[in-house]
Amino acid sequence: MSPTPTREEFLFIGENGKHLFYALTYLSIGFAGYQILQRARLWLKGKPTGKADGWHAWSRWGRNVWIYILGQRKVQTSRSTTGAPMHLAMFYGFLALFIGTTLLAINTYGPWQFHRGVYYLTYEMTLDVLGAVFVVGVAWALGRRIKSNLSTGRRVLAHQASDYWALALLLVVALTGFWLEAARMSVNPQPFDWSAPIGLLWARAQGAVSPETYRFVWWFHMVWIWIFFATLPQMKLRHVVLAIASAAGKPEVPMGRLTPVTMEEVEETGKIGVVEAYDYSRWHLLSLDACMSCGRCTEVCPAWRVGKVLNPQLVVQDVRAAMESGEPVAAKVSEEALWACTTCNACVEACPVLIRHVDLIVDARRNLVSEGKLAGSAATMLRQVGSTGHAWGSQPADREAWMQGLEIPLCRDGKPFEYLFWVGCAGATDPGGIRTTKAVAELLQKANVSFACLGSEEACTGDPARRVGDEFLFQDRATSNSNVFERYAVKKVVTACPHCFNTLKNEYGDFGASLEVFHHSQLLAQLVGDGRLQAPRPGKGELTYHDPCYLARVNNESDAPRAALGDESDLNSQAVPLVAWLEEDPDARRNLAEPEHHGRKTLCCGAGGGRMWMDEAPETRPAGSRVAELRATGAKTVATACPFCRIMLEPALNPAGESEMRLVDLAELLQEANRN
Repeated sequence: MSPTPTREEFLFIGENGKHLFYALTYLSIGFAGYQILQRARLWLKGKPTGKADGWHAWSRWGRNVWIYILGQRKVQTSRSTTGAPMHLAMFYGFLALFIGTTLLAINTYGPWQFHRGVYYLTYEMTLDVLGAVFVVGVAWALGRRIKSNLSTGRRVLAHQASDYWALALLLVVALTGFWLEAARMSVNPQPFDWSAPIGLLWARAQGAVSPETYRFVWWFHMVWIWIFFATLPQMKLRHVVLAIASAAGKPEVPMGRLTPVTMEEVEETGKIGVVEAYDYSRWHLLSLDACMSCGRCTEVCPAWRVGKVLNPQLVVQDVRAAMESGEPVAAKVSEEALWACTTCNACVEACPVLIRHVDLIVDARRNLVSEGKLAGSAATMLRQVGSTGHAWGSQPADREAWMQGLEIPLCRDGKPFEYLFWVGCAGATDPGGIRTTKAVAELLQKANVSFACLGSEEACTGDPARRVGDEFLFQDRATSNSNVFERYAVKKVVTACPHCFNTLKNEYGDFGASLEVFHHSQLLAQLVGDGRLQAPRPGKGELTYHDPCYLARVNNESDAPRAALGDESDLNSQAVPLVAWLEEDPDARRNLAEPEHHGRKTLCCGAGGGRMWMDEAPETRPAGSRVAELRATGAKTVATACPFCRIMLEPALNPAGESEMRLVDLAELLQEANRN
């Protein structure tokens, strides 16, 4: 009669060996816990992150861990052709080995033993296969890092001796695990060893071994396990543990919302923004230690792509160094790097452990501005926002110049309206922005939408001031505008500027405004869907669309602009295929000729974060690389939905003023379609 498939625990180890095993295992795990506790003491020096709210908090934490850790959403939706599958192989292989070890412990120390029969055979086969997947992933990562280190170009991956040690340690632990399995089969062969094919092949290759040899392999494998536990908190591999905590505690605030600074805080601390790392929240400090330095944030950074010094990965490392040393953040992070950020949030979107790089940068900017360290055209912009309420310095009366000859209703007329049409600084005075504004107004009138404008009573939302770092200038603008909204009982707002859209929607609630805010593409798409407007019908491939960062990525709106242009898609789908890197691009492309980076993965034009008002050489402008992608589509017309993008893309698209490609707002295309 064939024996029941199972295996003996602690084979040839003996009672004394078991006691030594327990002692060293507890010691190594305890030492790891002690080191993590030491790190936690650093995190707790940060600002409190707020009180947990009972079951709702537990539910949110569990959901975040399920989506971002177990589901690996950020990795699966990455456009990296090598990093994503490599990381997934490592993660799911490691997870399988961890779960397998946990089940074995439950079987050994629990009230019942279930490690036998069909379960045992399935267990062995699963761990053997996924263990091999883990080995492939680790070897892949090691080779990728070595190749990157030998590259003569700019390096995205960080290169420290500990990085190679960590990967080598994982590889040794996995391979010695297979060796131990093979030694068990060689010293005590069983008819059901076929359930672990890799171990069986190794066992056949090495032949019979003695019990002494088996004991050596067993202890040799365990030594590496103990080394792994003891050194884990000292390496970037600590993110295996800390990423779970970072994901669970992720702030439930929109990507486009910055945390206000209160006067009470300033009076209590005597500073505005971040001086020391401990001026960040506890969650932000925890997230720094969760960073694996995978480089995904740097890969997608528009400033890095054009050769600037900003490296989001390095910012995280430098702030972490400031946390460890107690030095001011400015002593570790380059000011030039801080000013180079466009706040496009591409780094935040890409980060697998949900670090909010833009928060780190803007909080540091706030202190630089308060210390008078912002000069040049950006400082001029701040003075203009403060004196005229216009980012380019135009007078309030200039905001009504575009209305001449048009019957544009104004709030001060006293007539009821449904939507406030928020025009914005660029929409009121920039030539291209004015064309967009007129097109939107005409379309709303044609669709019989009840709206009104503020005209000279409108002022800058304060978005550029806040992103540059002048928090209290922003708050002054937000409070003043919120009072105007209250005076005219404004409930719904539509705007053609994604920056205004984001600020009004996500940030004005902190200053008393209760608004339902629409980007013009959303309202126009709705009107097209209701049959009140006709969508344009470009020929296939004749039109491409540039997704603005603050619409597509920051506010997850990519479908409405395409629907308004008559193109159906599902770019906002939250579905994450398990093997996304093997599938064709799931985006439903019809008439639009999509650039390589689109939707939430769009490339920044370079205008955000106050960069619109900062001088830079043409060759270092992110707009150049974006225009190269738009040209590559072969389309004749580029549509966008942001006046900032339009201003930045136009010079790069037509440097000599030639009309090789037409650049328009999507509202203008609808305007043309509805005039026929």
